[in-house]
Amino acid sequence: MAVGQLPDQVREFARYLRDLLGRLDQSAGWCGVFWQRDPDGMRACLDGAEVPPWDVVQALLHDLAADRGIPAAERETDTARALHRASIAAYDARPGGHGLLSDRLDMMLTEQRIALERQADLTRQLTAAVDAEDVDRINLDLAWVRDDHDRATARCVEIQERMDRLVEADRPSWVDLGTAASGDGFGVFPGDSAAPDPAPAPFPALDDELRVPRQDAAPAAEALHGGFDGFDGDTFGGVGAFGGGGYEAAPGPVPEAPQDPADEPAAHTTSDAVRELVRLRGEGRSGEAHGVLVEAAGWPADRLPGFAAELHRAGLAADWATLLWEAASLPPDRLVALADSLAGSGRADDCRKLLRQGVARPAPEIAEAIIALIDAGREREARALLDSYLRVRTPEDVARCAHTDPRRLIPLLLETARGVSEEHHWDLVHALRVAGFSA
Repeated sequence: MAVGQLPDQVREFARYLRDLLGRLDQSAGWCGVFWQRDPDGMRACLDGAEVPPWDVVQALLHDLAADRGIPAAERETDTARALHRASIAAYDARPGGHGLLSDRLDMMLTEQRIALERQADLTRQLTAAVDAEDVDRINLDLAWVRDDHDRATARCVEIQERMDRLVEADRPSWVDLGTAASGDGFGVFPGDSAAPDPAPAPFPALDDELRVPRQDAAPAAEALHGGFDGFDGDTFGGVGAFGGGGYEAAPGPVPEAPQDPADEPAAHTTSDAVRELVRLRGEGRSGEAHGVLVEAAGWPADRLPGFAAELHRAGLAADWATLLWEAASLPPDRLVALADSLAGSGRADDCRKLLRQGVARPAPEIAEAIIALIDAGREREARALLDSYLRVRTPEDVARCAHTDPRRLIPLLLETARGVSEEHHWDLVHALRVAGFSA
């Protein structure tokens, strides 16, 4: 493919998107919100320079259901999903695709954290507010900010899955994280190939009253999260350009976590948390539901696999994805302990995602964490963290780790890179030389 030439699948999806928008009132509904909040992103998607996140396409189908009826939207869903999947696969397969996704993951993680900080600030303002008009304004801002966070989280999940697909396509079998460590079975990368994409879900049912935002009326909080029953990420979150990736993740078969009778208090705690989440989600109280997930992310590592199983049984798979992202911010030793627990309970895919999400941190922070783990006598955890970092980040990112302590880190970086593949090793050798180190 010539430099600058778009893949056929991307051009085909851009044509489809233009046709879809041609059937909508572009000044109303979510389409109107998209044009208002990110006109450059909209134009880039319509020109084929970017592929929109899947949640944007879902929202446009939502508009289509409002304008033309549910049957029309149902007829479009399978076509839209198939064209979108083909488009992102071709887009990501271009030279430099993995690095671009890595950069966008960093951007979405930043958006996610900014939204959390903004949410905390607005919550403090709401507590101090006494005027009814101020309360309404702050509640509206909170609704948008919570949606920003939900959308950034969803897009992070999708970007990780796209990165996983690229890596798995290049390397058909995974090396256990424990091969370069102590050999105690910390094997979290399965040797089999990735499971095929699940069949598309049917078009979700509408509530009794279809609620969409309009240009001439600020959306109420419930409008941001209402509409489709079980419709993951069906609202625009305003988290930057559309190029951040979409959300079409679907859970595969969920292994049952064994219940230890001696751990009955912990079982009660997880069950109570699931019931609370079901209640809060049903009442549209997403901010409080997120608080439950943040608290759960700090539970003892051995309790979370059972919590994951209960969340999936309750239809809260998206909440489990959010919890994994929250857990990815844990200190490195607790992060690896949780990954170990997930792998040991049969949740290898969750373990892999957690570690990949956990290494989406600046290189100096990763380097300091690795050194701290080694100094604490936890070399296995240090190697596990570094192995995951090598598989996800570019050689240039990995080379930046060396600046923290070249004498100690460069030999470890090179040894771990060789354990991943010869290609990783030689790419890192080159990156270290470019960074001014002799390797």
